[in-house]
Amino acid sequence: MNTVPVASADTVTPAIVLRRFRVVFNAVRTHFRQTEKEVGLGGAQIWALAVIKANPGIGMGGVASHMEIHQSTASNLVKTLLRKELIRLDKAPDDRRNVHLKILPAGTRLLKKAPGPFEGVLPQALGQMSAQTLLRLDQDLGELIALLNADESAAQTPLAQL
Repeated sequence: MNTVPVASADTVTPAIVLRRFRVVFNAVRTHFRQTEKEVGLGGAQIWALAVIKANPGIGMGGVASHMEIHQSTASNLVKTLLRKELIRLDKAPDDRRNVHLKILPAGTRLLKKAPGPFEGVLPQALGQMSAQTLLRLDQDLGELIALLNADESAAQTPLAQL
């Protein structure tokens, strides 16, 4: 297996860092492809399904909050799960605009077949990093985003949908 060499302050180059980004993106893409191949659903849909299973009766805003995505994105994920009859949507009796989501047996069976982690390999790996490392990474990525003049609204799009 080829590895990207660890650079020191005096040997680091943009090419070395770029290769590291490629390794990360490839790991994420490989996980999502494997998930879709095994269960026929995209990674974001699997994650949403897992959130609903873990939080019976959760609403659309709760799904969005758990996944750190925009509510309209969560709504689109839920619509797909409803169409595939993996979840059920009940309107709240006191306010019909509020919904309660519950997983159906078909959804539970599908989750049992899905390779983990349901939220994806990158969020899981980030969750294992120290607070100090996360802070440094956040600051460094913030600088990169500024140099790219990137559209930060993409921050609320699941990686599986990019």
